[in-house]
Amino acid sequence: AENHGFCYGVKRAVEMANEAANSDGKSYTLGPIIHNPQVVGRLEDKGVSPVQEVSDIEEGTMIIRSHGVGPAIYEEAEEKGLNIVDATCPHVKKAQQDAKSVIEDGMTLVILGEKNHPEVKSINLWANNEGIIIQDEESAEKLQIVEKMGVVVQTTFSQFKFNSIIDILEKKSKNLKVFKTICNATQERQNSAVELARNVDLMTEGGGKHFVILQRDSLQYEVFYRWMRCTKQRFRTTGALLRANPDNWRTLRVSNRFGHLCSGFAT
Repeated sequence: AENHGFCYGVKRAVEMANEAANSDGKSYTLGPIIHNPQVVGRLEDKGVSPVQEVSDIEEGTMIIRSHGVGPAIYEEAEEKGLNIVDATCPHVKKAQQDAKSVIEDGMTLVILGEKNHPEVKSINLWANNEGIIIQDEESAEKLQIVEKMGVVVQTTFSQFKFNSIIDILEKKSKNLKVFKTICNATQERQNSAVELARNVDLMTEGGGKHFVILQRDSLQYEVFYRWMRCTKQRFRTTGALLRANPDNWRTLRVSNRFGHLCSGFAT
């Protein structure tokens, strides 16, 4: 596909983590820097270790991952005297500030995204956890009608689902303010994925150590590989949808691994 590999925010975060690895003192990421265990492992080999809590860091540098964190984390790190490297994706940072402004303006905040995704959690934390998080049309239909509503979106949210949900939310408030915080890279990759799917016989999806058919996290990478080898079905062309965080090494490895199982393979 025309657009693939690291998006800008992920690439920036990994570069900042690598810079921290080359500096003096110990460096830690608050959670895995991105959802890519191979990249996380290579950083750990360089001395950048992932931790779960600020309290796990005694001294040194704390790297905030691309998904961002809430304001309390910054305060806790500053109180401990830690050096803070903020690798929050600029698009996520904007979504955080937009959510904050919605609450400050006395509007009902609706966040479109995955409830348990760290980015969505960080966005809501900047809004005092007052946001209503929804990710499908059914949840949107259940919302009550309010006087003023502001909408902020997870940066990797489906633009197609975004449009259909906004159509519903327009009926929920006469004063609807929408912050379309889906990043351009996400939109470009989604469009490329749709175009790719039109030109292959089988479309797969993968991310991190998982590689799945249609449904996220349903099959592990190796399970899918064995299935491709054993199935009696043969596909002339197969496409792979890799999420925004596979690096070029991972993309190449996937292409080489599956390319010989069918006459055509594309990512």
